[in-house]
Amino acid sequence: MTPSAAAPEADWITHRAALEAWLAALPPDAVLGADTEFMRRNTFYPQLALLQLGWNGRYALVDPTAFAIDDALQPVLGASATVSVMHSASEDLEALAPLLPDGPRQLFDTQIAAAFVGMGLGISYRALVAELAGVELDKGETRSDWLQRPLTASQRAYATLDVVHLALVHEQLSERLAQRDRGRWHAEDCERLKQRASARRGESQPQRSFRAAAEWSAQQQARLRRILLWRDQTARALDRPRPWLLEDPLALSLAEQPAASQAELDRRASGQRALRSAQRTELFELLAKPIEDAEIAATAKIPEHPQGEAKKALAAMKLQVDALATELDLPPGLLCPRKALEEYVVTAEWPELLEGWRREVLQQKLAACLPG
Repeated sequence: MTPSAAAPEADWITHRAALEAWLAALPPDAVLGADTEFMRRNTFYPQLALLQLGWNGRYALVDPTAFAIDDALQPVLGASATVSVMHSASEDLEALAPLLPDGPRQLFDTQIAAAFVGMGLGISYRALVAELAGVELDKGETRSDWLQRPLTASQRAYATLDVVHLALVHEQLSERLAQRDRGRWHAEDCERLKQRASARRGESQPQRSFRAAAEWSAQQQARLRRILLWRDQTARALDRPRPWLLEDPLALSLAEQPAASQAELDRRASGQRALRSAQRTELFELLAKPIEDAEIAATAKIPEHPQGEAKKALAAMKLQVDALATELDLPPGLLCPRKALEEYVVTAEWPELLEGWRREVLQQKLAACLPG
């Protein structure tokens, strides 16, 4: 293992014309390394602070604070045969969503690929580069303020090195995926990642994640859904983190026992940083509105924790997943996340999370374990 060499020179791009010229030099089927630096301290949406690009020994640091990138990336990353190579891309795709609403046309996520080829679930980029390139990356700028200007020489070097090794990593992981015949599975998971990142409206049934409310009445669950949908919509409109409007415990409390007056709501919601007078009034009106039958019907029931026969069936399913994961040399968590198993054993409805190649591999074996 050797320390990382000094970062190569990268073009510092502060004008759209310069970005378009840099991208125009790429062939149609380029394998383009891409990464972002963003800040997300007090906003709902990540604030894109830097875009790093690398191809064939050429590197660019694109400054989105200096000019409006707008749709400049779309012809190459979004519409051509260019392969965009990124590591653990979910948050990067979210940061790029205003510029690439549907994500890169062809995404190759190296963290997902590494999991498919036996390198573990959730491997860091630093560990991946050390394993495949024999280079130790300096992570000293991980917690930098990327919105400051000018960036320091150390920040620019760090940012450049994040794309320098992507071509080699892509080449080696592509070969290993082909050897294991996992290319299609990897492509499906990359596509799923893009779809999640490009979701404009958020989760339509957010209450399903609140298992503590699984035994509540249908009316209370519908009210919880109403509150969570309002919180998400308002957080997006104000560009503030959801917990700044309503922390989860308060959302649960108000759904279970709504405030009887505006004064009571104001008292219970004291300390919520983004819940100003206008939002408190809006929330009280939301809580006071009766729950209609149509709203209850539109609210998916929160899955209960497996009990009794369902708990036994869950254990049997877990054994099947572990055996298949061993046979396929995949991390069990990649093959079938536990929360998907719990949902399936309780509802007997195939989870969306397990669609695609996972359904092909798992459904027959797992269906046989469902409680009679």
